[in-house]
Amino acid sequence: MKRRTFVLALPPTLIGVHGLAHAQGYPNKPIRYIVPVSAGGGSDMIGRTVTERWGKVLNQTFVVDNQAGGGGVIASQNTARAPADGYTLMQGYVATHGTAPATRRLPYDAVKDFTPIGMIGGTPNVLVVNADVPAKDFKQFVAYVKANPSKVSYGSSGAGSLTHLTMELFKQQVGVFMVHVPYRGIAPAFTDLMGGQTQAMFPGLAAAMPHLKSGRVRALAVTGAKRHPAVPDVPTLEELGLKGFDAMQWYGVVGPAGMPAEVVRQLNESLNTVLKAPDLREKLSVEAVEPMPMSPQQFADYIRADIARWTKLARDRNIELDS
Repeated sequence: MKRRTFVLALPPTLIGVHGLAHAQGYPNKPIRYIVPVSAGGGSDMIGRTVTERWGKVLNQTFVVDNQAGGGGVIASQNTARAPADGYTLMQGYVATHGTAPATRRLPYDAVKDFTPIGMIGGTPNVLVVNADVPAKDFKQFVAYVKANPSKVSYGSSGAGSLTHLTMELFKQQVGVFMVHVPYRGIAPAFTDLMGGQTQAMFPGLAAAMPHLKSGRVRALAVTGAKRHPAVPDVPTLEELGLKGFDAMQWYGVVGPAGMPAEVVRQLNESLNTVLKAPDLREKLSVEAVEPMPMSPQQFADYIRADIARWTKLARDRNIELDS
């Protein structure tokens, strides 16, 4: 005689109560925080600085898990596949949830496969030139490039990177031509810029600061809505007439898709509490990062807008990368 197995389906109201009860006990074990770069860099420092303070607010331990490789693809895939219970989070940034989705075919959907938790902050990009370039300000540089078509080249940290796309946006809006020279990272790109093999670049401000202080490169403009306190004498592109020019090296927190709303709310509110602390602002200033607290919805909207911005540019400039 065959034994029948009955599956009892819980009513939606009871499922909701169960999820709420689970959320109310959150977090009751350590939280894994995936950082999609190797240990020791600026992004890693940001993650460890934030989670150290975040853990104290939540009264729980964050375990930082560095997963480098594939420009953030490996970390993003592992995060998307993790249980959506709030115990696996990732430090998403402009590459994983901005420029890469706009220029590459990825094994993950940067919007559908993740739950936005909140923004951490961002640092602007800065237009820098070799110290020997005969242009002392932005207008002189534009005039110089227009007068020397095909003789001015710019470096980037790689095809499809923010440094690449920001300069392509600049070229589009100003109406100039420069040859793109992609490198495997920002360090070799700076080496050739200072050596005169290239003449310009659009790196993140944190990466540019040591070279600006040395005098080997000169800053002409920064992205963002307002001047940055680290370089108060450098005007914004908005001031210089490029209205709506936006490019930001940003960092935020995401989790797998489908996380409980109450867990997301708790994580977001506690993260924003951390971001408002004066000592954190001072610590992040080392990487020229300014805290940018957002609600989960605001962060979700920001990600969508960033992907849309760079996708449009990639189409306009015919930028499509295989991997």
